[in-house]
Amino acid sequence: MKKKSYKLIWNVAATSVLALALTACGQGAVSENVQQGGAGGATGKDDGKLVIGFSMDTLKEERWQKDRELFEAKVKELGAEVLTQAANGDDAKQLAQAENLISQGVDVLVVVPHNAEATAAIVEKAHAAGIKVVSYDRLIKNSEVDLYVSFDNEKVGEIQAKAIIEKAPTGNYVYIGGADTDNNAVLFRKGAMNILEPLAKEGKINIVFDQYSKDWKPEEALKNMENALTANSNNIQAVVAANDGTAGGVIQALTAQGLVGKVPVSGQDAELAALQRIVEGKQTMTVYKPIKKLADTVAELSVKLAKNEAVEAPAKVNNGKIDVPSLLLEPVAVNKDNVADTVVADGFHKLEDVFKNVPQDQWPKK
Repeated sequence: MKKKSYKLIWNVAATSVLALALTACGQGAVSENVQQGGAGGATGKDDGKLVIGFSMDTLKEERWQKDRELFEAKVKELGAEVLTQAANGDDAKQLAQAENLISQGVDVLVVVPHNAEATAAIVEKAHAAGIKVVSYDRLIKNSEVDLYVSFDNEKVGEIQAKAIIEKAPTGNYVYIGGADTDNNAVLFRKGAMNILEPLAKEGKINIVFDQYSKDWKPEEALKNMENALTANSNNIQAVVAANDGTAGGVIQALTAQGLVGKVPVSGQDAELAALQRIVEGKQTMTVYKPIKKLADTVAELSVKLAKNEAVEAPAKVNNGKIDVPSLLLEPVAVNKDNVADTVVADGFHKLEDVFKNVPQDQWPKK
């Protein structure tokens, strides 16, 4: 394929005023195949509309349901249509679904990869059909992916570790990561270790357990945390957990041992259950990634790519094959003290939902 060039066409003002206004998505069962588009599931090609394919790893988590809702809404606002499919953690299914989207003639394919390596095949197949590929939030490795939009994921890990160090400057530390097949999980751990390993070398802390959790499953994080507690006779002073799902597994294990609220635990994604744990004193913090900004930005750039308009991403991230043109957004640390000024103020969650288990006289003043 021809090498693609990128030029700056970026509306800073428009991007900076993206508001995070949405209500929490439902928590019911989610179909593995979600088709959005014109009447009858048509791609919209007949009416001349551009069509964006959205290949998602999963819709089993609250966070990804929000991404889908926001992305689809923004694309439609821009006058294009979306075809969404979710593989729910199955590599073979994600490849097959992507092939299906390609066969339907989407103008651009946006991919949230389950496996950073395996999805390189999706990029190859899309490019063979003349379709550009955008890597959404998670980087597709060893491929000539056209664009990568995410948050500064190494910084996410650093934010998590710093928050826990403030609560537990000494003692035995546990790291509970996400899926090692997800490049983001690798970056989160790298960022955390940027903070933790120097302290360990100085003898201020001991990293006594360090384990990824298969497919980001809370039950895998639970098993890992149980193993960490058993191996150390419950002598654990701090836990850096890579996201709110793994934090939930960690807190379940701590609760069983009477340690909940005594051991600081990090998280990520600002999920409602995690925020409720934070205001109840069970979880220390989460990292809020304003996903409306992410979804809106990817939607805007995808539509531009579909129109063959040049876009520029100011960063470059090496994926093992090329330096991928990238745009990295800023994550935000959230704890009990600033939850009302961040996720609630942005409309990401409602105050009454976050504080539902806390006496109302302890709620922040509106």
